[in-house]
Amino acid sequence: MESCSTVVSTTLAVFLVLHLGLIPIMAQQNKPEIGIAGQEVILKCRDIPHEKRVTWKYEYGSETSSLLTKLIFSKGKAAMTDRSEINSNSKDLRVLDLKLSDAGTYICESGSHRVTISLHVFKLTVSYDGHFLSNEVPELTLMQNSSHTLPDLNITLFNSNNSIVRPRILEKTQEKYILELKQLEATDSGTWMCHVQSASPLINWNISFDVKVLGFQNTDLERKYATADSTVILSWHLNFRKIKWKEGFTGQLNWKQQESATAHELLDFNVTARGEQHETKKSSRFQYEIRKPESTIELKLPKVHFNHSGQYQCQLAYNRRYVQSKIELVVMKVSANPAGPLPRGAEMTLTCQVSSPLPSNAHLRWERVNGTQTDIKKSKQNEVKVEVNVSAAGLWNCHLIEENDKKISLNYHVEEAPVWIIYVIIGASIGGSLLVFGLACLGIISGISWQRRRQRAKRMARARQYLLENKTCQCQHRLNK
Repeated sequence: MESCSTVVSTTLAVFLVLHLGLIPIMAQQNKPEIGIAGQEVILKCRDIPHEKRVTWKYEYGSETSSLLTKLIFSKGKAAMTDRSEINSNSKDLRVLDLKLSDAGTYICESGSHRVTISLHVFKLTVSYDGHFLSNEVPELTLMQNSSHTLPDLNITLFNSNNSIVRPRILEKTQEKYILELKQLEATDSGTWMCHVQSASPLINWNISFDVKVLGFQNTDLERKYATADSTVILSWHLNFRKIKWKEGFTGQLNWKQQESATAHELLDFNVTARGEQHETKKSSRFQYEIRKPESTIELKLPKVHFNHSGQYQCQLAYNRRYVQSKIELVVMKVSANPAGPLPRGAEMTLTCQVSSPLPSNAHLRWERVNGTQTDIKKSKQNEVKVEVNVSAAGLWNCHLIEENDKKISLNYHVEEAPVWIIYVIIGASIGGSLLVFGLACLGIISGISWQRRRQRAKRMARARQYLLENKTCQCQHRLNK
C-alpha cells in the first residue's frame, strides 16, 4: 500500500516538474523575436558551449505548404546570408538591414542540440520620409510578416511630447495598417513612438520614428499693432536649426495692403542643406531694413506710415510644397479738426483711426486724463475710427483695447489759445469785415462812376450824330437853291 502511494506521489511530482518546465518553453515559443525592417536583430543560440561549432538554418513556408529549409551561410542559399554574421563567442546570429521577407523560423544546431527562434518582422514607413511642413497630414504604414498566422494588432501612437495621438484608420488588413494622423505643427518635431501589442503571439513592442516639421514658431496669423511714426520690427522665427533639418529650402516675404490687392515681393531667401541662410532684397516701394538674426527673418520699418499697414506674409517652399505665416500690421493715428490751439468757447473734433477693421474683441476708446465717465467715447464693432468733440483744454488718450488689454495708445494735448490770440482773432475778424465792407463800397462807387461815364459818352455820341445830320441838311438846301 505504501509502495503504491509512493509510486503515485512520484508520478505526480514528475508530472508537476515536467509541467512547470514546459510552461516557460511554451511561453518562449508563443513569444517570437521581434525585428524592425532597416535595423538589425540578434538571434541568440542559447546553451551552446563556446567551443562547439554551430549551424544556422532558415525555414520559411506556410501551414499549407511543405516546409523549406536553407542554410544561411551556404553560398546562394538564404537571402540574408550577405547581411548576417555569427558571433564566434556567443554563437548568436546577427542580421543587418533587416527586410520584411526575413521573417520566419531560424534554427541553431550543434550536434543534437537544437534551438528554434521565430522572427516576426515589422516595417514602419512614414509619408514624405518623415519630412513635413506645418499643417500637413502624415500617413503611417505598418506592415508585418511572420511564418505563423499574422495576429490582429493593437496600435497606440505617442507624439514627441509622449502624449497619445488618435489616428484615423485608412486601411486595415492582416499584413498592412495605414493610419492618418492630425495636422502637424512645428512643435510636433521629434521622436514619436508606435506601440504594437498582440495577445497571441505575445507581442509588446515599441517602434520609434522621427518626425521633422519645418515651419514657423509664430502662429499662422498674427496681428501686430503700431502707432504712426513709430519703429516696427516684424519677425518670423524659423525652426530649421532647432529640428536639425538637413534639406535645402527657399522662401520669400510678400506684402499687400488689402486681401484683394496685388502682392509685392519684398525679399526672397534660401537656406542650404548645411543651414546657410541668404537673403535678397527685392522691392524699394518703401523704406525698410532686413535684419539677419540666426534662424529668423526680420523686417524693420524705421518710421511706419498709415499706408504701410496690411498683410506681411512669409512663405517657405520645400519639394513644391508650401507653408506660410502672416503678420497683419494695423497702424493707429490721431488728429484734430481744426488743428492748433482751441479758442475759448470754440470746439474741435479729435479723431482716432486705425488702418483696417479690428477683430470683434477689440475697440478704440478716447478718454480724458483725470476726466469723468462722460469723457469716454468708444468705437462700435467694425468701426475703424472714433471721434470726440472737445470744448476745453486737456490731455486726451486714445487706446486700442483687445480682450481688456491695452495694446497701444496715443495722446493728443488740446491747448487753450492765449488771450492775445483771441484778440488777434477778433481784430482780424473785424479788420477782415471792414476790409470786405471797404472793398464793397469801393466797388459800388466804381460802378456808379463807370455808369456815369458811360451815360455821358452816349449823350456826346448822340450830339455828334445830331450835328452831323443838321449840317448835311443845310448843305443840301443850299444846293437846291
